[in-house]
Amino acid sequence: MKAFRAPRTELGNVDAEAVASLVAAAADIALVLDPSGVIRDYAVHNDELLADLSIESAWVGRPWAATVTVESRPKVEALLRDATHGGSPRWRHLNHPSVRGIDVPILYSAVQVGSDGRLVAFGRDLRAMSELQQRLVDAQQSMERDYARMRHAETRYRVLFQMSSEAVLILDGLTQKVLAANPTASALCGEVGRRLIGTVFTSLFTPDSVQAMQTLLAAVRAAGRADDVHARLALATDEGGTREIAVSATLLREESASFFLVRLVAQDGAAAATRLPETKAKLLKLAELAPDGFVVTETDGRVITANQAFLEMIQLPSEERARGESLDRWIGRPGVDLDVLTANLRQRGTIRLFATTLRAEYGGTIDVEVSATAIPDDGRPSLGFAVRNVGHRLSVESRATSLPRSVEQLTELIGRVSLKDLVRESTDMIERMYIEAALKLTDDNRASAAEMLGLSRQSLYVKLRRYGLGDLATEGEG
Repeated sequence: MKAFRAPRTELGNVDAEAVASLVAAAADIALVLDPSGVIRDYAVHNDELLADLSIESAWVGRPWAATVTVESRPKVEALLRDATHGGSPRWRHLNHPSVRGIDVPILYSAVQVGSDGRLVAFGRDLRAMSELQQRLVDAQQSMERDYARMRHAETRYRVLFQMSSEAVLILDGLTQKVLAANPTASALCGEVGRRLIGTVFTSLFTPDSVQAMQTLLAAVRAAGRADDVHARLALATDEGGTREIAVSATLLREESASFFLVRLVAQDGAAAATRLPETKAKLLKLAELAPDGFVVTETDGRVITANQAFLEMIQLPSEERARGESLDRWIGRPGVDLDVLTANLRQRGTIRLFATTLRAEYGGTIDVEVSATAIPDDGRPSLGFAVRNVGHRLSVESRATSLPRSVEQLTELIGRVSLKDLVRESTDMIERMYIEAALKLTDDNRASAAEMLGLSRQSLYVKLRRYGLGDLATEGEG
């Protein structure tokens, strides 16, 4: 800190040392000015401020107005005029250019001292306050941008909610009263929207369906989701009547409150035609009880439902534990096998006997064959997988060392064995084909076949034994 230096002339009738002490206590920076506003001396209470303003080399002997930015010069003239004419001291915000390129804000007030017209300008460093103000401005702008994004997103979702062709209700998680209903839901229930709002959800159904609705909401609250439930909707029309619908629900949480998002699908008319006949229901029951695993997933591989056999393979006690999880968690090599399966399903529609492994939840793997198909559905396309345990009849080692008899069999090994094994299998297959062709061309004359292949007879016999070709009991004949 540069100490306040006594001016070369006395500051009126006030002792210079007293003035220095007064200035040091009252301001971050002080300037001693002559009556014309030229800087004659200075004191700075902050080394960083002294360095930023480069006062020592540029300020002494210069007009005060020349040390500030252009827009601050009229304020300097006003401060000098008020101090010279005995006006009440006023504080004004001035900006000084700095060596770092960022203006330094200083709050100044000027007073006349002594009888010779000398002035003292006291300044307070506003950089800390300016930085705080800038942070507040940035935070406010960020909040406004976030609010604008939220408002736009809310508008889009409200438009989608209102325009959806599906009947959707939003219920209060505690009272189960309807908080919002789109026009499709109002039309389905035979109510206008404002009459539906505030209605207890279960009161929309016939008495025999109320218990099913309460059970559905309780299951969703406990597990986050539940299977669709069929119920009878009591129509609020002059004619009365009921309507068969399928009800599904999802739990939503917002801060400390919870809500139910309920979807209603009419089952009458064209929808009723989708009900399973008795024979198809038996087929579905067979899939549920089959010894092979059956899994239905979203197009991204997330499990929708699975039968008990698959749950036993992956060592999970209940279907709820598997729902929503990616099949990649258990099938083959993570990030590889499921991607291969889904890519082929998108291209071909079906896959048969894809060999891979299944990783159990608590350790261990089993060899499986997976057959899969894409399930077309305009509303919710999905993928179906049949998983068969083949560990008891085919080990990894036997698959890796068995000799393929055709290119098709060799191609099927891709993804099941290493590239090194594939190259060896390919070499063996080509070598066998050449030996068979040579024996055919020479009418099974092994001496001629060996000469044609550039082998000794002994080497040819070794390869014949390896590949199981010809009648080796006659290998002494030529």
